[in-house]
Amino acid sequence: MEVPVIDFSQLDGEKRSKTMALLHDACEKFGFFKIENHGVDKKLMEKVKHFVDSHYERNLKETFYDSEVAKRLENGHTRDIDWESSFFISHRPKSNINEFPNLSEDLRKAMDDYIDQLIMLAEKLSELMCENLGLDKDHIKKVFSGEKGPSVGTKVARYPQCPHPDRVRGLREHTDAGGIILLLQDDQVPGLEFLKEGNWIQIPPSKNNAIFVNTGDQVEVLSNGRYKSALHRVMAKKNGSRLSIATFYNPATDAIISPAPKLLYPNHFSFGDYLKLYATTKFLDKEPRFESLKKRTNSPCGLLV
Repeated sequence: MEVPVIDFSQLDGEKRSKTMALLHDACEKFGFFKIENHGVDKKLMEKVKHFVDSHYERNLKETFYDSEVAKRLENGHTRDIDWESSFFISHRPKSNINEFPNLSEDLRKAMDDYIDQLIMLAEKLSELMCENLGLDKDHIKKVFSGEKGPSVGTKVARYPQCPHPDRVRGLREHTDAGGIILLLQDDQVPGLEFLKEGNWIQIPPSKNNAIFVNTGDQVEVLSNGRYKSALHRVMAKKNGSRLSIATFYNPATDAIISPAPKLLYPNHFSFGDYLKLYATTKFLDKEPRFESLKKRTNSPCGLLV
């Protein structure tokens, strides 16, 4: 099964409708997809990967293989561990990037510039999702914002070569708690897998700095289940060390999340009232009928509107 590919360069031309339909289908049926021609500076993306690689080799690789995780792998106690070396950088509403003493100035600068562009991409993507769902284009951004704006952070991870990949996962099965996840991943080493219809789909390495996207739990809630938060995992590999730079465009911690009212079915009506409305609209589309019932249940007098 192929991963859906959304070409952002086609959003401004005659293929916009087809591209929007592909995006909607990917969000609704997969919960993950790949974006090409996304507008993020590819030279900047290469810089970020290079500086992250250098940071891992200088500061993290040796300590990882001496860590408790590595010892437990050898002893076979792997039920509750992940074979990964990672750290998390917060960007918005407040950055903590200067709190990491070993990060080079080159990595800090490249990461900050990259995140500025990635936030723009995440917000563009949120607008396209809203358009496909029939919502105001800034609905997701507003809901996610809370008092100080959406929460944005990056998990920087390496999944090192593993001597016993049959004993451990790189990262155990999970869905993502937040909103929109944008992944800059390895262009050589595979390992990421998503569950689709009971089968694990292998996500190939990203060529030409395409960005891999998946939607988190809050998008599923906000869309009233229309868009899916897919289960995924990372497999440990004996050959190759996999790079993963995952940026999370999440709700603020004080954001109040609920399904968009426009996407809810009507509720708290009697079947008798429904039949009265149905008698005059039987041969018309059902959506206006549902909308009329929603207005009725929201009316203080409980009258059909």
